[in-house]
Amino acid sequence: MNGRAPLDVEAAITGRRSIRRFRPDPVPRATVEHVLAVAARAPSGANMQPWKVHVVTGAARRRVGAAVTAAADRGERSPDYAYYPDDWFEPYRSRRRKIGFDLYDLLGIARDDAAARTAQSRRNFVFFDAPVGLFLTVDRRLELGSWLDCGMFLQNLCLAARGVGLETCAQASWIPYAGTVRAALGIDAGEVLLSGVALGWPDLDAPENALATERVPPAAFTSWHDG
Repeated sequence: MNGRAPLDVEAAITGRRSIRRFRPDPVPRATVEHVLAVAARAPSGANMQPWKVHVVTGAARRRVGAAVTAAADRGERSPDYAYYPDDWFEPYRSRRRKIGFDLYDLLGIARDDAAARTAQSRRNFVFFDAPVGLFLTVDRRLELGSWLDCGMFLQNLCLAARGVGLETCAQASWIPYAGTVRAALGIDAGEVLLSGVALGWPDLDAPENALATERVPPAAFTSWHDG
């Protein structure tokens, strides 16, 4: 650190966590617009700025949530891409299992209680009670480099939200139901649904929001090439 105090951005990054219960208090539209404007400073190849955001509140939020919940209950999926592998392998299998078990333990859900686990999963589709939901999309004609750019935008969004006292949860759970999301909101078929995001004021008393995920040290994922 060369003797300098850590920047505020470091605290914003290291203190970020996925919030899974929000207060219902509304978020002013101007605040959401501010967060998006800050997030849009993300880098992108040739300054393409390929991200698109669909903000849902009120009736639209309820409509898309109800549509996807019904599709999930019917086992009706319509993904644009596979977010996770079909066959899990190490170390990813263990990391996935640990966060699931840690969350269920905080909520008092037994590991063999399939109904309670499903009910908790369905809470994704009410954005964990957040008053604002966002869907991040990209033009399907673009290549994977633009998807990486959208990932940087998404990270910026999560951090910019913290700057105004809000929190987020980036949600892969919407991805298997991309077609249903598009139909409910009238989104063009030419847009790929990359992620959902819950945005709002965190309920700091909720037990699930005490979940602190672990991170491996840099030595576990870094290779040095010195010569």
